[in-house]
Amino acid sequence: NCFSLMDLSLPALSIHQLAAQGELIQLKEHLRKGENLVNKPDERGFTPLIWAAAFGEIETVRHLLEWGADPHALAKERESALALASMGGYTDIVTMLLDRDVDINTYDWNGGTPLLYAVRGNHVKCVEALLARGADLTEEADSGYTPMDLAVALGHKKGEFQQVIENHILKLFQNKKKR
Repeated sequence: NCFSLMDLSLPALSIHQLAAQGELIQLKEHLRKGENLVNKPDERGFTPLIWAAAFGEIETVRHLLEWGADPHALAKERESALALASMGGYTDIVTMLLDRDVDINTYDWNGGTPLLYAVRGNHVKCVEALLARGADLTEEADSGYTPMDLAVALGHKKGEFQQVIENHILKLFQNKKKR
């Protein structure tokens, strides 16, 4: 075994890497430097919030939002914090972002929406959270798949997804009757 004398301390990491890794103390130090780094995009257009959401760093997401991070930011290929949190199945982060009135049906470069990504990842709780907040069940990806089509095509537990979707549709009908 050999070792290096090169300093690999956390301050050498970018603000985006710190956010993705949930390094709150170092992240806070970077943000105190004065520049508006909280919404600074990297070369892909990802902000620290998008990185933290993608890696499920809930405390980092919470702090970044408190520090003024823009939950509506889109990366170069229209990736959003909500879509990446949905892809990872991070329901608490999804809910936190929805509480900030982000566009629930935003789509990225290939027509993927947060709901489609949650279905693709077999994240039933995220699907429930997104549907409860108004995600469009009829939205199709560029491939032509709706969320239910995608669940069936991927072989997800059809009964579980079907039950979630049927419950959602029933609630919509019940709400319509009350009006």
